[in-house]
Amino acid sequence: MSAQTDVAPIIIKKKKVSGGDGHHGGAWKVAYADFVTAMMAFFMLMWLLNATTEKQRKGIADYFSPTIAVARVSGGGDGAFGGDSVFTEKTLPKNGTGATSLNATSSDMSSGGMETNVDADGEAEAFKEVESALMGRGGESMVMDNQRRHIVTRVTDEGLVIELFSLDDTPLFEGETSTPTPMMEELALIVSDVSQIVTNPIAVEGHVRSVPVVVQSNPVWSLSSDRAMAVRSLLETSGIAHKRTARVTGHADRNLRTPDPMAIRNDRIEIIFLRTNI
Repeated sequence: MSAQTDVAPIIIKKKKVSGGDGHHGGAWKVAYADFVTAMMAFFMLMWLLNATTEKQRKGIADYFSPTIAVARVSGGGDGAFGGDSVFTEKTLPKNGTGATSLNATSSDMSSGGMETNVDADGEAEAFKEVESALMGRGGESMVMDNQRRHIVTRVTDEGLVIELFSLDDTPLFEGETSTPTPMMEELALIVSDVSQIVTNPIAVEGHVRSVPVVVQSNPVWSLSSDRAMAVRSLLETSGIAHKRTARVTGHADRNLRTPDPMAIRNDRIEIIFLRTNI
């Protein structure tokens, strides 16, 4: 017979530990990922600012703000500026003599004050602004697509050349005359509008295509001159002061644009904003 022992039973308790979810959960990982993404974007921005030129940064800024009106005349709204953009004469900063940099007074010019066309870099920027307004480079254009087909711009040693040329379906002059078509009148008005951006003197040059050699009298010299004079009149009627016109020239068919001398593409008018610092 075995001895009887008084041994208490062994009881094992399992205690569930709660809490600590904030440390062991995943919410902090999401916040950390957002922080790392923001820092990466910041450093990318700093790198881009350091690796790009001022011209490239301006192009990027214009790309992300395409709704800003390029034309100085109006911003198209009725807000704080009453429809004017921030580039109009009324809203430009004054230089202390009651005039802006785009419209200096005679006393300001004579005393050596601020004038846009004195500085070569400022003149180059002004030419780029005119090209942007016409061709829509870096923003919206003030020119309709059917009008832009007739416009080519280029900067030369002489100045900014705005070339207006005829097309097969839309000539700029009636037949072989110097009578402007409605398209030529529209283009002249556009050039007059963008001419407000600069104060440079203007030259108007007429070019025409060749005529068959069998004609009795060759009209190319008189026709190119008459067309240039007609465009000069259109520009002045549209608002350009007659004092800004430095010269009006007819070049006949001596400077063709295409290999075919009788192609209508050679019928063109060149309006040049002449440099003032040469």
